Amino acid sequence: MSKNRAIPKGYMTVGDLAKKMGTTVRTLQYYDKEGLLSPSSESEGGRRLYTDKDMVKLHQILTLKSLGFSLDDIKNRLISLENPEAIAGVLTEQAAAIREKINSLSEALTAVEALKEEILQMQSVDFKKYADIIINLQMKNEFYWLIKHFDDKTLEHFRNRFDKDRGLAMLDTFTRLNSQAVRFQKTGVLPESEEGQKLAESFWNMVMDFTDGDMSMLPQLMEIADIDGPSDEWKQSQTAANAFIGPALDIYLTNLGFNPFEAATE
Repeated sequence: MSKNRAIPKGYMTVGDLAKKMGTTVRTLQYYDKEGLLSPSSESEGGRRLYTDKDMVKLHQILTLKSLGFSLDDIKNRLISLENPEAIAGVLTEQAAAIREKINSLSEALTAVEALKEEILQMQSVDFKKYADIIINLQMKNEFYWLIKHFDDKTLEHFRNRFDKDRGLAMLDTFTRLNSQAVRFQKTGVLPESEEGQKLAESFWNMVMDFTDGDMSMLPQLMEIADIDGPSDEWKQSQTAANAFIGPALDIYLTNLGFNPFEAATE
């Protein structure tokens, strides 16, 4: 890099270049340090001097950076490419990465909006519940809105007993059995029938798996079953499911000679 006593024609200082390109002196100093864009010359006073050619290169760097490329990609991959197909290939990769980021941000926005609605309905500050709601939104659990209705004991039990995979499996079982109960209710299957009792057995096994045999949790679960959901479709579906599951469970537990609510008070 040559040194000049004054600023010759065709050169500009780092401040001039930064002003023309809408960036900062600190950014240009960083690009120089990283080997992305070094000044073409330097004054005897130590001032960095740039040319129009440097300005063109800076324009390329800033443009590629605006497309989401990292400085490392710009320095080590893009600037050195001369083959159009190779450049197109890199751009294809970048487009895929941007789409992935857009999808991730879209999901994050949906989660933020849903969490906001839950918080407004809760009318309380409970960051543990907020975290549970966020996790369930990320898991795409359609029943995330139920969390605000659980008490601390039930939520702590759920956190300790179920990891992500087991939690999703439990929700899948609940959804499947609920749908089956709705279908039985609509098609006239009797709760005391063989089909009805098989469903009752599966439902009770699910309850036992969820509670780990702790019958003191049953009152809370019974309350959850009667909660109005976020839509009329949910309310209608849950009403139909409860209309079948309630009598079917009563018959099943009577045949077992077991009253879970007596056990819950012991």
